[in-house]
Amino acid sequence: MSAISTPLFYGGQEHTTEKTLDVRNPARPSETVGTAAAASREQALAAVAAAKAAFPAWAATSAQDRAQALQAAAGTIMENAEEDARILSSENGKVVGESTFDLMGLQQRTELACGLVDDVDAVEILPGPPTEVRVSHQPMGVVTIIVPFNWPLAILGASLPYALMAGNSVVVKPPPSTPLAMTRVLQRYAQKLPDGVLNIVTGEDAEIGEALVSNPDVAKVCFTGSIRGGKRIMTMAAETLTNVTLELGGNDGVLILDDAEFTEHGMDLLFMGIFGTTGQVCMNAKRIYVHSSKKDELIAELTRRLEQVKIGPATDPDTTMGPFHQKAQLEFVTELVEEARAAGAEVREFGELPGGEWSEGYFMRPSLILDPDPQLRVVTEEQFGPTIPIITFDDVEEGIAMVNDSPYGLCNSVWTANEDRAVEVGSRLQSGYVFHNTHGPALLDQRAPFGGVKQSGIGREMGTIGLREFQEPHALGLLKG
Repeated sequence: MSAISTPLFYGGQEHTTEKTLDVRNPARPSETVGTAAAASREQALAAVAAAKAAFPAWAATSAQDRAQALQAAAGTIMENAEEDARILSSENGKVVGESTFDLMGLQQRTELACGLVDDVDAVEILPGPPTEVRVSHQPMGVVTIIVPFNWPLAILGASLPYALMAGNSVVVKPPPSTPLAMTRVLQRYAQKLPDGVLNIVTGEDAEIGEALVSNPDVAKVCFTGSIRGGKRIMTMAAETLTNVTLELGGNDGVLILDDAEFTEHGMDLLFMGIFGTTGQVCMNAKRIYVHSSKKDELIAELTRRLEQVKIGPATDPDTTMGPFHQKAQLEFVTELVEEARAAGAEVREFGELPGGEWSEGYFMRPSLILDPDPQLRVVTEEQFGPTIPIITFDDVEEGIAMVNDSPYGLCNSVWTANEDRAVEVGSRLQSGYVFHNTHGPALLDQRAPFGGVKQSGIGREMGTIGLREFQEPHALGLLKG
């Protein structure tokens, strides 16, 4: 695959830049996958201006016509799927199959957003006298969307098509370390919409972040990333009292009760919900609390799957686990594992690290950490890597308390053969989304609102509630009698 380059795209046109971003392959950091345009502050401002200019006409377009345009945009996403997936895997580090699903995520979520066409202009009547109030929902204006490296297209799909269906214009900032495939896909997508409705600006956060977030012409910022990043975004947005939706980190807990049944399919889903994308997914399981009667069976099921892991470069068809995306994260997770080992926890590692030309890649052997002290950082912090602490409990109240003992609250899961028990226990787990007998992106229902509580976020994405995040409620009171 030859090195590629991508431009900025705003106002319906490509734009070049004086500086570029070098994009490296985390499996072989000496390899340059390609270069992306690095926008200046002035160019970021120009992209916002283009979105602002396009907003009135797009807002005046009927919901049916917006949906038709977005359906056409969705049709472009998989046009070069094989090449785009390989580019994404090369710059990101995740296996090609996951990159293909990433592309599909944007397509599917765009189509789901189009299905909400009747909700866009829905009006609620509050009858009088003395007034009859008509409650409608209006687009907000220019929306800035900032996405992370791990699943950039699917994550974008949770916000972009909903913002567009609501009648807003959008500026997207791809992650600076993974901009290539995303920019290629979004440029095709944007070309099915009126000029300026969708704009793509790549660049370093320090250079263009303020122009895209605290700009008074930006009505809303939608950010997915770390808690630290979310706090920075919120601080900048506060300068102009800009509305925000923040989908931040997670330290998801898995609660396995004494009547849980470990089916083959369920364990496959849990395994992927822990180790998929080398553990670098906000909604991956990161802590397991298992009833003592189920511990040995659980460890055996996970061990059997871990023994089949093939670690290697993402574009190798035999690879099932690629490298970390960044060296700093490899070093952080390694530190957490070694800290747990030094504290007396049993660490079981699996797989073999690749050698030869891949020896400098950011690879790590996946591991289980058995019976760690619950106060260790590998339990209390989001690891974002291929390791999982497993802690036992004997009383369900103890298990619930341990899951909830966290400043995070993105997703949790409860495992039980009794559906009524799942509802009773699941309703007590403090998170925005609770799974039953599964965990992770594979069975996330995309019709439901998604987002976190506590420090895992503000606001929701997807579904009708996600659509409303990009609209302002508008009340019109008609005097009666």
